[in-house]
Amino acid sequence: MSNSVNISVETTCENQIREIGYDGTELYQPPPTLSESLAKCAARIDFSKTSLDDLKKEEKSAAAAAEEEKDATQFQESLWPWDAVRNKLKDALTEICVLSDVISIAKDKRYLVLDPLLEEGDDTKPIVQVYSRKKAISQAAQVLLGGAERLRNAHSEQRNRNVSDFHIELLRLRQNWRLKKVSNAIIGDLSYRTAGSKFGMSGTFEVTKAEETSDDDTASSSSNASGAAANNGMPIKASSALRVIVPSELQGVAYIKVITQKDQEDLCIAQVNLMGHGPNIPAQVGVWQKTLEFAQNVLFCKELFAQLAREAIQLQAPIPHVVIGNQIRATLLPNIQLIISLCHSTTFDSNQPAPINDHDHVLEHSLHQLLREVHYKNSHHPFPHPASAPLGPSKKRMLAGPTAADRETLLEMTKTQTILEQIIAQAQHIFMRKRTQYVLDTLARDVKDPQIVSHWNAMNSPTMSCVKINIVTHGYDAIGRTSLVIHVKERSLKCICRDGRVMRLSYEPQELRDLILCQINSHQISCLISLARCMAWTVLSNSNHLGIGKVEPLGNASSCLLASPNSDRMIAVQIRCDPQIDVKVYIAKSPRQDFFPSPLVPEKLWENLGGNFKEVRFDKIEGKSFLNKMEFLMASLTSSSA
Repeated sequence: MSNSVNISVETTCENQIREIGYDGTELYQPPPTLSESLAKCAARIDFSKTSLDDLKKEEKSAAAAAEEEKDATQFQESLWPWDAVRNKLKDALTEICVLSDVISIAKDKRYLVLDPLLEEGDDTKPIVQVYSRKKAISQAAQVLLGGAERLRNAHSEQRNRNVSDFHIELLRLRQNWRLKKVSNAIIGDLSYRTAGSKFGMSGTFEVTKAEETSDDDTASSSSNASGAAANNGMPIKASSALRVIVPSELQGVAYIKVITQKDQEDLCIAQVNLMGHGPNIPAQVGVWQKTLEFAQNVLFCKELFAQLAREAIQLQAPIPHVVIGNQIRATLLPNIQLIISLCHSTTFDSNQPAPINDHDHVLEHSLHQLLREVHYKNSHHPFPHPASAPLGPSKKRMLAGPTAADRETLLEMTKTQTILEQIIAQAQHIFMRKRTQYVLDTLARDVKDPQIVSHWNAMNSPTMSCVKINIVTHGYDAIGRTSLVIHVKERSLKCICRDGRVMRLSYEPQELRDLILCQINSHQISCLISLARCMAWTVLSNSNHLGIGKVEPLGNASSCLLASPNSDRMIAVQIRCDPQIDVKVYIAKSPRQDFFPSPLVPEKLWENLGGNFKEVRFDKIEGKSFLNKMEFLMASLTSSSA
C-alpha cells in the first residue's frame, strides 16, 4: 500500500511471578544480567552435533557433491599432485588449534568466567517479618478455635437431645416425603402425582433452617422450659431445627362431611376424618410431620371434592344433582338426600364445642379405596396381547373380536361407575340395610312366638349384604323351622324362601314386614301338622289361603283340620296374618249328643259325623307357645276319648 503507517509494538512483560502475598500483591523476578543471558544462550547450543562423526558425514556429503560436479564437467585434472595431502594436513591443523583454544580457555579462566545466579534479597526489616508471622499464627489459631467450638457444640448436642440437628431432621424428612434441591432452596411435593393423580393443584412446600435465637433468649427459654417441666412433671419437648413453609391454600384442617337427610332430619352423619383430623384435633401442633400431614389431608380432600363435583355435574340422574359452593346434594330414595360437604378451616377455636357425631370408618375407607383405585387405573394399564396391539384396551375387550361379542356386550364393557355413583350406591345400600335391620329387630321384639333369629353374613360387598332368617319355636325346633334368605341390594330386596320361591321387594319396609308375617303364619301351620303326626293325629285338610271369613288386610288366613286317633274328636285351627297373629281354635265331638233318627236319616251311624264346632278359649290353655298349647290340647282330647 502507498499510505504506510508505522506501528510500534511493545513487548509484554516476560518477568515471571516469584510469590503472591496474602493481600494479593505479586512479587516479580528481576530481569537477568548480561552474564545470565549469555549462559542461557550457551545452554541452548547442542555440542553433541560437532563430533568427528558429524564432520565425517559432512565430508562424505561434500565428496558426493564434488563427484556429481565432476561428472557434470566430465573431467577436470588436478592442479597439483600433492593437493589432497595438503588439504588433509590443513584440516588436522585446524582441529588441533581449536582443541588448544578450548584447553586454554578452560584452564586459564581469563577468557570465559561462569558466574552463578545471585538473587537480590528484599530489604525487609525484622519487625515486619515478626508482625507478618504473628498475623499468620493468629489466623491459624482462630481457625483451630472455631473448629474446637463446633466440636464442643456437637458433643453437647449429642448429650442433650433437646436441640435437634438440621441434617438429622432433614434425613428424617427425606425418608417420608419427596424432596429435591432447586438452586439454593429445598422443595418438597405433597401431591399424589406419582401415585396416578391428575389433580392440578400444586402441592409443593419449602424446607428451610429454623432461625437461631440469641444465646440469652435461648438460655432464658431453656431455663423457663426446664422449670415448667419440673413443676408439671413433663419431659421437655425438643425444638425442631426445620421450618416447613406450606402454601396458604393448604394450611389449616379439612375434612369431608357426609349427611343422610330425610325431611329435614339427619338420619346419619359421617365425618370423613382422614388421618384422624377434624374439628376435634388439638389446637397446637409443634412438629413438621403434623404440618405436612395436615397439608396433604387438605390436598386430598380438595381433590376428592373436586372429582365428586365434576361427576355430579356430568351425570344425568332422574333427579339432577345439585352443586352449591362446597356442598353436593344427591337424591338416594324418595325424600332422602345425601349431602357431601367440604369443610376447610384455617383457624381453630378451642372454646367452641365440637359436634358429637359418630364417625363412619367404613365410608372413610370406601372413599380412600375409590380414589386410590382411580389413581391406580391412571398409572397402570393392561399390557397389550400381542405386543403389537394398541395400549389401553383391556384383555376382555381384546378378546371381543375372536369371541364374536355382540354390540350389547361391547357396550357393557365400556360402562364404568364414577366415584359419585359408587358412593350413592353404597349410601343407598347402607340405608336399605338399616331399614332391614330395623324391621327384623322390631318383629323380633314384638312377636314372642315364634322366635325370629337373624344371622348376618360377615363377608359382604359394599353394595350387597346377606341375612338368613330362621323362624323357630322354643322347644320344638327339631319338629320344623322356616328359613328365609334376604339379599339386601341398593334399592331392592331379593327374598329366597324355603320352598325355592324368589320374591323381589322394593325399598318400602312394609313389604318386608308383610312377608315376615306371612312366613310366621305358614311356619305355625307346618309345625302344627308335624306335631299332629307325631301324636298320631290325622291331618284331614290344611290350606294357606282360606277364602272364608272377613277380608284380611294383610295376606290370607290359614287353616288346618285335625282328627284324633279314634276319630271321635276334631280340632279346627284358624290363623290370621294380622299384626297380633290372631289364632282361633274350634273343637267338635262324636257321636253327637243331639242326633235323633228320623225318616230321612234312619241309620244311627250318621251320629259319628261330629257335632257343631265350639270355640276354645285358647289364651286360657296352659303353655308358653302355640305348639305347646296345641300339644296339651291334643293330649287331653286323646286321653278323654280313650
